[in-house]
Amino acid sequence: MQRRNFIKLSTASLAGLLIADISKAADKKNPLMQMPDRVEILSDDKYFTLQTSDQQLWKYKDVIVELKKIKSSIEVNVQSPKSKLKEVKLYWKYDFTKSLSALGDAWERTYGDVNWRKIDENRKLPWYCIVHNDKGALCFGVKTGCNSICSWQIADDTLQLILDTRNGGNGVQLNGRLLHAADIITTKNEGNENVFATVRRFCKQMCDNPLFPLKPVYGINDWYFAYGNNSAQLILETTSIMAALASNAENPPFSVIDAGWAIKSPLLPDDCCWGDDFSVSNNKFGDMKKLAEEIKQTGMRPGIWTRPLSARHTDKKSLLMPSIPGREDPKTPLLDPTISENIEWIKGLWNTYHQWGFEMVKHDYTTFDIFGRWGFQMEDGLTVPGWQFNDNTKTNAEIILNLYKSIREAAGSIYLIGCNTMSHLSAGIFELNHIGDDTSGKDWERTRKMGVNTLGFRMVQHQTFYDADGDCIGVTNYVPWEKSKQWLQLLAGTSAPLFISASPDALGEEQKKSIKESFAQASKSQPIGEPLDWLTNQFPSKWKLDGQIVDFDWG
Repeated sequence: MQRRNFIKLSTASLAGLLIADISKAADKKNPLMQMPDRVEILSDDKYFTLQTSDQQLWKYKDVIVELKKIKSSIEVNVQSPKSKLKEVKLYWKYDFTKSLSALGDAWERTYGDVNWRKIDENRKLPWYCIVHNDKGALCFGVKTGCNSICSWQIADDTLQLILDTRNGGNGVQLNGRLLHAADIITTKNEGNENVFATVRRFCKQMCDNPLFPLKPVYGINDWYFAYGNNSAQLILETTSIMAALASNAENPPFSVIDAGWAIKSPLLPDDCCWGDDFSVSNNKFGDMKKLAEEIKQTGMRPGIWTRPLSARHTDKKSLLMPSIPGREDPKTPLLDPTISENIEWIKGLWNTYHQWGFEMVKHDYTTFDIFGRWGFQMEDGLTVPGWQFNDNTKTNAEIILNLYKSIREAAGSIYLIGCNTMSHLSAGIFELNHIGDDTSGKDWERTRKMGVNTLGFRMVQHQTFYDADGDCIGVTNYVPWEKSKQWLQLLAGTSAPLFISASPDALGEEQKKSIKESFAQASKSQPIGEPLDWLTNQFPSKWKLDGQIVDFDWG
């Protein structure tokens, strides 16, 4: 095939890479990408090359991939009336120099594993691909809320975009409908803009309708000292202690009740993260409406944790997802989100939380419960092959979006924190997203890995997709206070949500003083914190916070 625009990317030039008609672009900061040089589909475990005469309409048998230039994006539409479609793959020929560093996102949360690296042909870059050298930065991505699960790869002298259209582990059966799979966008650095500013601007470009809390969110969570061994009495005790440290009556903090409150399954009576019915409390908590009111009386706002796809042990098998590796335990049945009855049940959970008086809900586990894998296990595929949902006519992305939007609809004015949710599909639906794997109240190294790395590389999404929740500060007798204090200082100073998980027996006068100062700081709007050494440090230690340069010693 003719290579229409072959430009070698070197340290001398980033500006022309894959950008079409940049001199004529209506939006000079967000120019269009060129049309791809090749398009393939994956069906029946085989890749097939599509043919085109104009680089816009690509065909193979009954499959049509149409590419449309829409303002500053390329819209990808797919028809596949008969073939079960697993992937659409777009290729742009390009000779990438080895001097470039590349950055992608994560499928859902990060796991201490996101950073700038030299180009690796085996590395998948979820959702977006940023490349940079000392001459500038260039960004490639898809808009949030897309109907396929997208990743980028630089391999074999090409930039590749993979649009995963699977249903479960099989190809989707689109029948006669048109799938709007994704919108591709690109941008480059402008003027003296640094890489952090370029990527933040690109995140704004990717998300047309972000959703944020009305005021900065901060507060407490019991998980990192209770770890599920909680009760109404413990919640009220810790809430009262911490409420005394809050001083902004115009924006009071939240007290989030984490896992451990729901009625237990008789099959798993000791599992705090599994409940038989997340609309019914266990005997350690009792009347949840009363508890929510008592939390409000302390001066805090009540929040609660839930796991929406967990099924009751008595639910009909016809409502459940199939057993696959990763979710094969018959004691933990899961609801198939393509069944309307299940969606109505899940929406009913939020009606209950409304009635109880909760003002924030943290919902967890949906990505793992859908795919049977954590994000760090998805390098070779989002899930195992060979299974499908009850409704096999929707892509995984469409199924997830319907679940998220149904929760949003039912939540109404309740703030939502997505945890173990797909970041690019959460944007514009949840006010907050838990952006990394769990920190710890027992192991500082885990907090350094999961918290510091996550915040450093996803601050670009804060206040562009949602409010980025870097997780809690565990104030316990297991973690050195001098380390937790720094993590507290960073979270309080970035403008990101601040949640503290403090064991009452670890709260001395020094801890209380720092928490009081941090609550006051986090309760007010602040400039976005910027990691200044993120290009070279996987765990950024030099930050710009409210105009001041702060150095941290993460150890």
